[in-house]
Amino acid sequence: MNTTAHLEIERKFLVEYPDVDALDVRRKICIVQTYLSDGDDGAQRRVRSINENGISSYTYTEKHFRSPVVRDEYEKEISVDEYNELLMQKKTDFTPVEKVRYCFSYKDQLFELDTYHFSSRLAVMELELESEDQVIYLPDKVKVIREVTGDKIYSNSALANAGCFPEETAEKGDS
Repeated sequence: MNTTAHLEIERKFLVEYPDVDALDVRRKICIVQTYLSDGDDGAQRRVRSINENGISSYTYTEKHFRSPVVRDEYEKEISVDEYNELLMQKKTDFTPVEKVRYCFSYKDQLFELDTYHFSSRLAVMELELESEDQVIYLPDKVKVIREVTGDKIYSNSALANAGCFPEETAEKGDS
């Protein structure tokens, strides 16, 4: 079983849904992310069902937040049986997150673009950093609306529960 633990330094951006074909996409991954009850130590816990090229895998993750940008992350691959068993601990007030992640390179940086079924206009782009003060070169083929690092309303769980981006709330109410 593959297990990793590391310090994660990440920046997150709200972007206009780009032309994915214009990006240097290395991977396309379909993810269903389910949040579990918090750990005894306050850790955020989740499981993921991941489908890439027709192959399914499953992971369990715990995160301890040090700051909006920095967190300790522990992740391990799990079996489908472990995944199904952990699903029994899911938070009942959280909707599972369904997204398609596009991993692409730009100027020797690996970006992750998360797209959600509820929006054809907006997406979230993330970049893991080596250090908090690392210079970021934003992709020229992606229009960044603003940085949303640490903004809880752009967390995966908040977006899934809202069923839309905050910018689209008024539009959703109009239909």
